[in-house]
Amino acid sequence: MNELLHYFENQQFIETMLPGDYQPQQLGAQILSISGADFNLETAEIVIVGCGEWRGSDANANYHQSADSVREELYKMYYWHPEIKIADIGNIMQGETVDDTRAALLTVLYELHAAGKVVVLIGGSHDLTLQQYEVFKKARVRAVGSVADMLIDLDESEAITDRSFLMNMLTETPNYIAHYNHMAFQTYYAHPKMLETLDKLRFDFYRLGAVREKIEEMEPVLRGSNFFSIDMNVMRHCNAPCIKNVSPNGLDGEEICQLTRFAGMSGKLSSLGIYSYDSRLDPERITARLLSQMIWYFIDGYSVRKTEAELSNTDEFITFHIPFTEYETVFMKSKRTNRWWMKLPNEVFIPCSYNDYELASSDIMPERWLREQERLV
Repeated sequence: MNELLHYFENQQFIETMLPGDYQPQQLGAQILSISGADFNLETAEIVIVGCGEWRGSDANANYHQSADSVREELYKMYYWHPEIKIADIGNIMQGETVDDTRAALLTVLYELHAAGKVVVLIGGSHDLTLQQYEVFKKARVRAVGSVADMLIDLDESEAITDRSFLMNMLTETPNYIAHYNHMAFQTYYAHPKMLETLDKLRFDFYRLGAVREKIEEMEPVLRGSNFFSIDMNVMRHCNAPCIKNVSPNGLDGEEICQLTRFAGMSGKLSSLGIYSYDSRLDPERITARLLSQMIWYFIDGYSVRKTEAELSNTDEFITFHIPFTEYETVFMKSKRTNRWWMKLPNEVFIPCSYNDYELASSDIMPERWLREQERLV
């Protein structure tokens, strides 16, 4: 996998630090860096990648290494999970065109995915989400994608931009999106007809208020996802003051960290992308600290992923046989993590929540069960 390093810039963030800048228990002393003598990408489980490409937002935008500002804050944090090996392979080199950068990023993400690595991508503009999806397109494997974004980026344009990339991802042929979830959109910025059309495609959209009211309901959503993309405009302004076009309303810092922890817990998820952070607008590094905390919680969630048992290991689960309406199904609760699954009529178990179990126990059909059934038709 060392050939991937040709796509990265030579200068590594860790090389700007002095020996002894980090205590042994801090991430900066534990993360594997390609500049280190003991670097071995094969041993890593989580790989950090930066990509400062912004031309999907502004064709004249300059490439910028904002990811290094996040690293500066992340490396100061204490490492609670030394059993998880993390590598940082630096920042993707800028291509002559935006498509060149995207092609390099896709190559890196695809090879890391094929090697079984989980990628944390600190990106520029939100259209780079398309490369997270195209990993599965290249492998010809259908994927479930989830996005947290104040807006629904379905504008029509000839070029792929940070406001139109979803149109390519959701409508191109052949298509490898098995299902799509959109979290924390703000209704007053969403066209009603567009939402109606997407609902007919059986995609799931969760408005900001619904996510904040019952954020634990997002855990099963992310548990079933293969990639998760976050546009930092999903935050309220006071929690991410440097983000352009951010709203007075949005998620707070604790909520976004809870979502990234849920993502880390997902045994299916192979990449987390965090976008729209520009360190040039963040002189006090408040938003950089937030991104670093989001990544810390992702790693913390990953530690839970490693402890979960396989569903086939029935001794590790409590089984409940529940009749509701004219159906009968099985719910399973993990003894290790207290997470829930429910069985569909096609004998497939899907992630669910305790709330779904309570509804079924009260003879009410859970909406999650109904939506999954609709998608099977």
